[in-house]
Amino acid sequence: MGRPLRILFTTSNFDTAGSGKVIYDLIKGLDRNKFAIEIACGNAKGAFFKTIASLGVPIHVFPTKTAYRPYYSLLFRAWEIAKFYKQQEYDLIHSWQWSNDWTEALAARMAGVRWMYTKKAMGYSSKHWHIKSYLADYIVTINEEMRGYFPNKKQQQLIPLGLDTNYYSPEQYQRKWEGSIFQVITVANLVPVKGLEVLLAAIQTFSSQEVHLTVVGKDDTTYGVEMKAHVKRLGLEEQVQFVGKQMDVRPYLAGADLYVIPTLDEGRKEGMPMALVEAMSMGIPVLGSDITGINFVLKDFPQCRFRAGDVTALVEAIKELRTLSAQDRLALGTALRRYCEAHFSMEGFIKAHEDLYHRLLKYRHVSA
Repeated sequence: MGRPLRILFTTSNFDTAGSGKVIYDLIKGLDRNKFAIEIACGNAKGAFFKTIASLGVPIHVFPTKTAYRPYYSLLFRAWEIAKFYKQQEYDLIHSWQWSNDWTEALAARMAGVRWMYTKKAMGYSSKHWHIKSYLADYIVTINEEMRGYFPNKKQQQLIPLGLDTNYYSPEQYQRKWEGSIFQVITVANLVPVKGLEVLLAAIQTFSSQEVHLTVVGKDDTTYGVEMKAHVKRLGLEEQVQFVGKQMDVRPYLAGADLYVIPTLDEGRKEGMPMALVEAMSMGIPVLGSDITGINFVLKDFPQCRFRAGDVTALVEAIKELRTLSAQDRLALGTALRRYCEAHFSMEGFIKAHEDLYHRLLKYRHVSA
């Protein structure tokens, strides 16, 4: 029997980086008899780091990337990272770094270790993305548009992010579909591209007896503080509630009639917004701006998409959903959940990665 393949997952941190839960679920699901997994991250900050540590895999608090400048010392600094790779005798490094940094890939080349990355964010204009992709042995994309970034790269595969649909399930929650006030929720770490001002403008058209909004996510950012002040300017204090970042969003989703993701069509946009998938898996109706990433997740639900930045279109979409009967809203939520189970399941996500790792490393899977 061959020895387990040694794979290192790398990420900047488990505090602000958005891949923590995906990495956790993937590691938890991989067959430990076939894969010996380790993690390297830049720091040990954040409450979720403890959750990651509970997996029981080795975690190296070790930065696997370095600054480009000064260029005269770059190879020396990359070699320090390469020595770490060589000492640990990894078969493969799978990077979940969100940035266009390519020094991690350079170090892997110097160490003679295969290196791949998952492209999570939209955008490919920087020359550094091209260098990073050239150095990569393999690239995983998470939506269809990303495939076009690498027209000459045969070593790539679309693997949508997976979700534990048993964890994100409405079955353990009791939902009241006949409440007098229509409860809207959005979940996001607040940065300008998230377009919360569009959703607030839409909420303003309804009275406090009609629609309420709950905003879940990191809101102590500059943009978050601005949006809280904007709520006061609009006189929406009775209708809009900020509850901050929550480790478990399921109770908030379960109590909502509608989830809205109003991301603008600018900046980094969305790769594959997992907060949207979580809401779908919880079986509630959703609305999302019709941009890359969101329209990938909702490609079979055109009625759930609205033009990005268009307040009027969003208002009309909310009104239409409000007029649906409880039975029709339940049917829509059920259809969204079943779609998640069919297309974004954790089981499919894990199997796709196991198959890919074996395919990349089939000649290195030698007997112990």
